[in-house]
Amino acid sequence: MSIPKTQKAIIFEKNGGELQYKDIPVPTPEPDQILINVKYSGVCHTDLHAWKGDWPLPTKLPLVGGHEGAGVVVAKGANVTNFEIGDYAGIKWLNSSCLGCEFCNKGAESCCPKPVLSGYTHDGSFQQYATANAVHAAKIPKGTDLAQVAPVLCAGITVYKALKTCDARAGEWVAITGAGGGLGSLAVQYAKAMGFRPIAIDAGDDKKKLCLDLGAEGFVDFKTSPDLGKEIVELTNGGPHAVIHLAVAEAAVTQSTEYVRPTGTIVLVGLPGGAYVKSEIFSHVVKAINIKGSYVGNRADTAEALDFYARGVVKSNAKVIPLSELPKVYELMEQGKAVGRYVVDTSK
Repeated sequence: MSIPKTQKAIIFEKNGGELQYKDIPVPTPEPDQILINVKYSGVCHTDLHAWKGDWPLPTKLPLVGGHEGAGVVVAKGANVTNFEIGDYAGIKWLNSSCLGCEFCNKGAESCCPKPVLSGYTHDGSFQQYATANAVHAAKIPKGTDLAQVAPVLCAGITVYKALKTCDARAGEWVAITGAGGGLGSLAVQYAKAMGFRPIAIDAGDDKKKLCLDLGAEGFVDFKTSPDLGKEIVELTNGGPHAVIHLAVAEAAVTQSTEYVRPTGTIVLVGLPGGAYVKSEIFSHVVKAINIKGSYVGNRADTAEALDFYARGVVKSNAKVIPLSELPKVYELMEQGKAVGRYVVDTSK
């Protein structure tokens, strides 16, 4: 395949600085990497955090963000054996890990002390050509709609992993905060597909309609509910067995410790900057609740999450916009107006 010397990308030189749509060089893959012609890339709230520099881990600067890239392999390093030119491949948040430490050996690659992160410490998928470690890159079946599968590469894998670790059983209630957003709209579907009974928590009629259409058994508007906790407990006949926190709000976590069912599990996924978990200890102990964090999934979780999509059980329903309009999506995210998931078309 013909590979150009330059490409279009969105790049910023400092955190919070101008998001520049410009020409940059096409990277060359290392021996263990593949070069992917990124056709589409999902837009994640993490991309917004990376641009603004919200987290204590410093970003690479200048930086091309993005970590939900779906495209075609156009070149590969000398040591790559698991991909061929022309294969479909996906770029994930975890671009690579050492594969030899305690955590990698037990399938917790995301906890590797030497991670390489797409769109954070490694130039990501808001460009037309990007590199990824071949062992960690996602295998996407030929014929897959690359625009719609892109959000599964982070949002889908992340919520699927959180639901796998929430300790709920089929037929039990799972509350999802931020349910009408990019992660939440997928979480509602995965929860339903896994046999749980999802309750969506978000705000606004548009998000309510989306969540109910996707399979939520109830919707609670945190802005208009006179008593959110009471409403959730009544809807679930005693409180949800698990709560998946996708909303970027510290107060939502504290509130969930009050309405979660005794012996229930609260899973933290969203990462509001500078936030802390606050749980009243007496009730925490007496109710015997569990609070745990869930990061991105491993390679097995990736394959499983993609299989749900391939079987048509989960759909991303993403809105496709030109890469050049990425700043507009960030504005919607900051205003809490982003409904569902956005995907950028790198050719525009």
